[in-house]
Amino acid sequence: MPDRSSLPRRSALLLGLALCAGLAGCQVRPLYSQAGGVQPKLASVSFSQPTSRVEQVVRNELVFLVAGGAGEPLKPAYDVTLHVTSTASNVLDDDGLVDQDVPVAGRVQVTGSYTIKRISDDKVLKSSEHSSVALIDVSRQSYAKLRAIRDGENRASRELAEFIRADIAIVLAKEPPLQQPAWQK
Repeated sequence: MPDRSSLPRRSALLLGLALCAGLAGCQVRPLYSQAGGVQPKLASVSFSQPTSRVEQVVRNELVFLVAGGAGEPLKPAYDVTLHVTSTASNVLDDDGLVDQDVPVAGRVQVTGSYTIKRISDDKVLKSSEHSSVALIDVSRQSYAKLRAIRDGENRASRELAEFIRADIAIVLAKEPPLQQPAWQK
């Protein structure tokens, strides 16, 4: 009959071995590693033309993030169609409780939907939607109110661009490596 004191030790040993066997098959690697070739694929993404100021902010941030500041590619391999909207609202809907001299808590929500397609065969790789919220203080003064909303839109737009870039990088990590043009003299 086995000793009762060795039973927990055996259980721990078996659990440890099972965990090691499970982790041995793990194929995790950094998303932006050079081995995965994600950065050249990101640099070959083009974005649709904006139709609003907020969409322009998101697009500009995305172009900067995916190309590392190099601008848009001359011959893109992927195309992203963007649609961005923005809404501003008060957090407190009951204006009777708010003092007229005190700024009201508000929020700006920027929502972006996008579709990424491979240009070579026009295949849709992913369609998704993300939102980002920025909290603001809404003053009773007209200019201060407009400026607070615009600043909130800018902050939320930058955050939204980060979310979309991460999504695009994940999609492109699954794509085969880009064909490099042969060197010609």
